[in-house]
Amino acid sequence: MIEKKQLEKLINVAAGRQNADLALRNCRIVDVYSARLLCGDIAISGGVIAGIGSYRSDNEKDMCGAIVMPGLIDAHIHIESSCVSPEELGALLVPHGTSTIIADPHEIVNVCGLTGLSYMLEAAANARLDIKFMMPSCVPATPFEHAGAELTAKLMADSMASEKILGLGEFMNFPGVINNDDEVINKIMTAKYNGKIIDGHGPGLSGYGLNAYIVAGILTDHECSSVKEMHEKIERGMYVLLRRGSACDDLSNLIGGVTRDNERRCLLCSDDRQTKTIFEKGHLEEHLRFCVRAGISPFSAVRMASLNAAECYGLSDRGAVAPGKKADLTIVDDLENFNISEVYIDGILTAQNGKYLPKVVKHPIDTVAGSCHVKDFSVEKLSLYLKSDKVKTISILPGGVVTEKGTATVKLDESGRFIYSPEHDIVKIAVVERHRNTGNVAVALLQNYGIKQGAVAVSIAHDSHNIIVVGTNDRDMEYAVNELIKQQGGILLACNRKTAASMPMTIAGIMSDKDGRWVSNRLTFIHETAYKLLGVNENIDPIMTLCFMSLPVIPELKITDMGLFDVTKFAFTSIEA
Repeated sequence: MIEKKQLEKLINVAAGRQNADLALRNCRIVDVYSARLLCGDIAISGGVIAGIGSYRSDNEKDMCGAIVMPGLIDAHIHIESSCVSPEELGALLVPHGTSTIIADPHEIVNVCGLTGLSYMLEAAANARLDIKFMMPSCVPATPFEHAGAELTAKLMADSMASEKILGLGEFMNFPGVINNDDEVINKIMTAKYNGKIIDGHGPGLSGYGLNAYIVAGILTDHECSSVKEMHEKIERGMYVLLRRGSACDDLSNLIGGVTRDNERRCLLCSDDRQTKTIFEKGHLEEHLRFCVRAGISPFSAVRMASLNAAECYGLSDRGAVAPGKKADLTIVDDLENFNISEVYIDGILTAQNGKYLPKVVKHPIDTVAGSCHVKDFSVEKLSLYLKSDKVKTISILPGGVVTEKGTATVKLDESGRFIYSPEHDIVKIAVVERHRNTGNVAVALLQNYGIKQGAVAVSIAHDSHNIIVVGTNDRDMEYAVNELIKQQGGILLACNRKTAASMPMTIAGIMSDKDGRWVSNRLTFIHETAYKLLGVNENIDPIMTLCFMSLPVIPELKITDMGLFDVTKFAFTSIEA
């Protein structure tokens, strides 16, 4: 809340009676309200835009006609998927013009519970990036897996009342909403009681089911797979988030459905974006370039990355370059390539020519370290005995995390045990429970991953983040899991019972405590090793794709630590076809 004296000063600066703290002179300003460029100075006082016109200050900067856009807002992102801490992600994203993100920390909360949320809030306080947190709604995502925590409506009540929590995160349990599950409704009522918005996650929802989902209070969705689905959700009053992440690119499929009449209900988001992708492609400025090249007006594109998101999430103090808004400004050379030269946050120059200017100060990680608790794991648990050689496979589809329910004929030994056959792109995939010492290990078959030798193990496995391992032979899979446990999570590639590449992740087994450049370089090496040494399919992301194979809310087949799961039927299923 602004103090009276601050407001009086702001009014005086706006009226031209008092000099601004900073005057950016000779700007071309993106007017997201009227879809045009304005020419003038921007006066900033106390981190707020006081006015646009002709202003003076003891601290003036001639922008020489540079284009000034509002700071960009990522409408939905999981910090954990970047593999770095909140402070480090802030240092990565701000140089790309991003000033605000709407973050759902359900990854770390699935591992560490509310302790994980507290860590994220405290760490985010050290970032110049404004990180707005949603309360994870589905911990665990479903009752069909073991997570590190269970977050009930009662447990989340106090945190939901905090101003630090913007709303209730993506409600993946849409069957629970539609069918009036008592605990689900309790969570929704907790959000409503506190006046908080609710994010959605309803892939394929339509008709009566969609109506029931929306009437419960769900405002957004980022899981549209077709223009038809997108249009129906917008028609029913939802905001649709157009996602372009490291593994998922729905923006390409949906951009043709954005029109002048519905673009105000469209937002841009990355959902899951690795550091490697950020270094190679950037952040939301890459979304903007894609939109413009697809025929979207640059003003509409910028709106989708700023004003629309601000209005959707009730952030009335940002989203535009206008009097009274936060002085979060992104400076670009044109509205086609969106090359960013400077970024101001709260009127302070925070990034210049791709460099983050403040020192990165990190919060201690001791409360979220040491997160692999595996009981009685052995190579014998990786054996897969089948009653038939006709099987169901989790079939990977390039460009996303949706899988097909494949069928195949496989080789079995005399005892009915699955045998890997090099001529078929079918290998074992296992999920090893790592939170509660249950000893659970589930094994199924994965198709189209492409691996020709060795094994890949990760402790990043949405959303419960147990260990996923895939490989051509049990010994390499066993070795990869055991070495991953020793390094307390992360990523490990094995070949001939030796480590080929690895990246420890000491923060809950899902984030590194290293800087972004180190993580990006290590991921690049891991990817190269996966492709060149292990033979993983080069049309997919070898790590990010694997991370989603245990998410039992994305169709069609997935695997949890409890078995093979048919998402279309929302029930476990046998491996035999």
